[in-house]
Amino acid sequence: MTVGQAWLTTGQAAMLLGTSRQHVVDLCRRGMVPFETVGSHRRLRRTDVEAFAGGTLTRDQARGLWLHRAVAGRLVLDPDGTLNKARANLEKLQRIHPTGMAARWLGQWQAALDAGTEAVFDVLVSRSPQAVELRQNSPFAGVLSEQERQAALAAFRSWWHRERTA
Repeated sequence: MTVGQAWLTTGQAAMLLGTSRQHVVDLCRRGMVPFETVGSHRRLRRTDVEAFAGGTLTRDQARGLWLHRAVAGRLVLDPDGTLNKARANLEKLQRIHPTGMAARWLGQWQAALDAGTEAVFDVLVSRSPQAVELRQNSPFAGVLSEQERQAALAAFRSWWHRERTA
């Protein structure tokens, strides 16, 4: 594999992180680093491994955090309505994804929703690797109106551009 290649083996990810291959496998099993299975082997995106190593978010992860901050604002204004919408969405998603990694993340969303509003806030706005992954399988679709969603995305693009050109 070349230095700039998009997908890494667990051994290559371990070299990048300065850890053992088994530690990378453990991170994958715990859901700390996302992976894809190719045959019986795990493959990790280089950007995910680098983001985990540096604690920085990719553009997509930062955009997801930005949108979920807007959802957190909606949660402040209408906790019951917001959580009920998320629960209904979660039920649908769990029927569609009864197994695999998506099911694991959806189960963690279920646990957060069951734990209450504060636990949900923590996931919505945390920069932890687990929260970043949970937001990739979010049950909060439809909580923001399309107009609110577009406004949040426009604000994100503006912020992202300012941060990168400053």
